[in-house]
Amino acid sequence: MATYKYQGRNSKGEAVNGQLVVASQNAAANELARQGITPIRIVEEAEKAGKELSINFDIFPKKVTLDELIIFCRQMNALARAGIPIIRAMKGLAESTRSEKLKETLMDVASRLESGTNLASSMQAHPKVFSELFISMIHVGENTGQLEEAFHQLSENLELERDTRKRVKQATRYPTMVLSAIFIALFIVNIFVIPKFASVFKKFGADLPLPTQILVATSNFCLEYWWLMIGLVIAAIFSFRYWVRTEKGKYEWDRRKLNFPIVGILFEQITLSRFTRNFAMMLKAGMPITHALAIAAEAAGNHYIASRIVEMKNSIERGDSLLRSARSTEVFTPLVL
Repeated sequence: MATYKYQGRNSKGEAVNGQLVVASQNAAANELARQGITPIRIVEEAEKAGKELSINFDIFPKKVTLDELIIFCRQMNALARAGIPIIRAMKGLAESTRSEKLKETLMDVASRLESGTNLASSMQAHPKVFSELFISMIHVGENTGQLEEAFHQLSENLELERDTRKRVKQATRYPTMVLSAIFIALFIVNIFVIPKFASVFKKFGADLPLPTQILVATSNFCLEYWWLMIGLVIAAIFSFRYWVRTEKGKYEWDRRKLNFPIVGILFEQITLSRFTRNFAMMLKAGMPITHALAIAAEAAGNHYIASRIVEMKNSIERGDSLLRSARSTEVFTPLVL
């Protein structure tokens, strides 16, 4: 959103001027025309110098949660079925929502709609709020005249996605707690317990077995170089996070997650479940199979399996059947095949 200064004439021919906060110059012209003002000059107002130099201390950027998107889809479905114009519905939901981020997004979408942009393209300007899957379903709904059905399917899909995420958290909570407890126990033993035993053994002057000598040496190292250990742990965490953000790192990490004991098979089943659910929804909406595969791959949540789904799409484009291309990826279970 930007501020535009305008000069024009009203229906009586009188000179008028003022400011508008809209998404673009075209949106400003449309808004003036709606108000019965003929624009003569529309210029974007420059930001103040002090505002340009301001520092943003927002460490935790605002996000639109999955629950907020579900409620938004339900409300849009109800309003569209009731025949409420899309722009009016968007502005009404923007005023009623408690999420500042969603409010800003919906107001911007409404402004873009007023400037003549379609709904899918308006939402595409906010990729952090609306995913590619979301936008594609809206695009299909607009083209087929079934926008309310698109919002209904999206609300159901997002509810299933919310349930899936809850199951992932429940499945990983116990292993995470066990590993955390092990690390805490090792820390306490190395810092407090072993040094006490080491001083007792030293008084006796007895020869210690090799495993005990290794434990004592490890404890002494931790006590002497605790600052180095903390630094290495922090460096390892940041290095891992940087590596996972790279394309190669995402691919390798997602591939290795599928081989984890106990939870690996769960990650695979959840990813395949998400893929088949999204794929079915897009096919039901009438989307071409190759386009649906490309979007379902992006929304799968696992880059390794996503790459295999893209291979499926390429194989189908070369003339193979869905079954043969799916079997060649070696990621689908016999039941899915």
